[in-house]
Amino acid sequence: MLFYFILILVILQRLTEVFIAKRHEKWMLAKGAYEVGESHYSYMVAMHVCFFLFLIIEVVTNNIGPSPLFPLFFLLFLLVQALRIWCIRSLGPFWNTKILILPGAEVVRKGPYTFMRHPNYAVVSLEILLLPIMFQAYFTAFCFTLLNITMLSVRIPIEEKALRDATNYNHVFKKDLPQK
Repeated sequence: MLFYFILILVILQRLTEVFIAKRHEKWMLAKGAYEVGESHYSYMVAMHVCFFLFLIIEVVTNNIGPSPLFPLFFLLFLLVQALRIWCIRSLGPFWNTKILILPGAEVVRKGPYTFMRHPNYAVVSLEILLLPIMFQAYFTAFCFTLLNITMLSVRIPIEEKALRDATNYNHVFKKDLPQK
């Protein structure tokens, strides 16, 4: 019962994020933004849908129940969700599930983006690990962590190149870039 309750809340959260992303996409496109990385976006969406399907199948078929460390994992999960909200609020209308680039825009360097370049990807990575582990779905945690690493190894370089080419990204992160 606890699993289904948390699962429904997370899925509702994802659907809310899709609604927010669509609203932000319309705003950004109206301002002259363009999308990059669209060729891998459908694979990323499929990976996230499959994550939930595999999680459900593994939890239901294993019928083990929550982890003995569930309270700790759940607390970490809640902290990750707070970080997600902080990411979305910090980026404001620039937050999206797609890579949308607004030429000439100032790169956001506030909130969690003060401390790292891609905190939202860290959130997703931690969630893909924590949600299954809370319910002892170790196969799902392992497989989708690897798939997510693969996805991000494609996505992040595309996003960073586009930001370098069209925004002040190089200037903002100049100290963080390797010196030649």
